[in-house]
Amino acid sequence: MVNAAGVNPRQPADDISWDTWDATLHLNLSVPFFLARELIAGMQAKGGGNIINIASLQSYRAFANGAPYGASKGGIVQLTRSMAEAWSGDGVVTNAISPGFFRTELTEAVFDNPDRIKHHAEMTAIGRNGELTDLDGATVYLASRAAAYITGTVLPVDGGYSAK
Repeated sequence: MVNAAGVNPRQPADDISWDTWDATLHLNLSVPFFLARELIAGMQAKGGGNIINIASLQSYRAFANGAPYGASKGGIVQLTRSMAEAWSGDGVVTNAISPGFFRTELTEAVFDNPDRIKHHAEMTAIGRNGELTDLDGATVYLASRAAAYITGTVLPVDGGYSAK
């Protein structure tokens, strides 16, 4: 199971409404937990499973106009640990991938600006932003039984952005 749905309203902190805050935390943090909880019995009945949550660079660092998104993604890191603690004994491991900057619908505001594209590429150790295929290996690995003894971890797939 991969919890990949998300929203990022990208608003200044002073402009964020209660509705925006609640909607962001609901989709980015509450839905992954409650969806997993609905599916956990089936995984346990099969003798195990793998849950992958999607964290973010904002799980660990602040970016402008990202308060509710950052809070929700910081929460995903702790939720991943909590889910691992709750269900790993039954063979259901839970981990997270923390992507760097990849072109998606959620990041169009970043990729619409050539200066931001260049800045974020320069912030990586590799010197470029991610291509969606860069996520393949980590996803396949964490979804496989090869990761059966890995749980509660967050794997950065960010070109070394978090290392700098």
